[in-house]
Amino acid sequence: MKRRLVGFTGSLVLAAGAAAAVWRSVPPDQPSARDLAAQLVCPACQGETVAQSASPMAAAMRATIAQQLATGHTGQQIRQYFVDRYGAGILADPAAGGLGAVLWVVPVLVLAALAVLVWRSRRRPADPGPLAATGPARTWRRAWDVLAVAVVALVAAVAVASPREPGGPAAATAADPTVITLAVGRSLEEQGRYAEAADVYRDALDQQPDDRLRRRLAFALLRAGRLVEAEAVAARVLDDDPGDPDALLLLGLAQRASGSPKAAATLRRFLRQAPDHPAAAEVRRLLGDR
Repeated sequence: MKRRLVGFTGSLVLAAGAAAAVWRSVPPDQPSARDLAAQLVCPACQGETVAQSASPMAAAMRATIAQQLATGHTGQQIRQYFVDRYGAGILADPAAGGLGAVLWVVPVLVLAALAVLVWRSRRRPADPGPLAATGPARTWRRAWDVLAVAVVALVAAVAVASPREPGGPAAATAADPTVITLAVGRSLEEQGRYAEAADVYRDALDQQPDDRLRRRLAFALLRAGRLVEAEAVAARVLDDDPGDPDALLLLGLAQRASGSPKAAATLRRFLRQAPDHPAAAEVRRLLGDR
């Protein structure tokens, strides 16, 4: 009996392993850009996904999704791209699998195994006869049954928890809206889309005033040639912190580009405030200072 039970246990383990291998070998369907956008939360909105939102940030994220799909990235890779940069809170609905799937699958397997045990116990004859297993033998048999259930459950749990595509588990951290906005805006800036980046920063500022966003907005406006707006935004940062070197630099450059006579004084104020700033040498060259 014990040999048959061991053989039965081994068969269950092999079957579970084979099922897991087949499950993991099936390539996932490639989602559309809209499907992926519906799986991401819009950081600048209240309760809207990137697919639903009309905000500039959502538009920028949709453009990023389309660009990555066009270059051959899979849906999982694109989701992981956003999670790596913005945190797990960017996901509207965490993907199936992992610990959550284990918590569903393992109890089902255990209940199924218990049902088998009950069925087997009811099939035993009322009069087992002299050759029937003694109490200790029955105990060992039950122990082997429990072990079989545990092993199969473990194999299935590992198979379900393992990712089907490259990419590690998402960090369980909430996404900071300002950090997300800055990341999206910088991505647009790297593509030379300064006007769109400015729209993203301004839209986020309407929801959450933050001088980090104002600095980036001033920079994007400056690069987009919207000099008056850039001056106004940089001046707003200086209202909060008159010695902010980046705001002084942005204000001075915007003034210089617009031909304002205040530019030289602002840039020299910047140099006094941050003589070792990475841009200091270039500013001295612009001013003709040695």
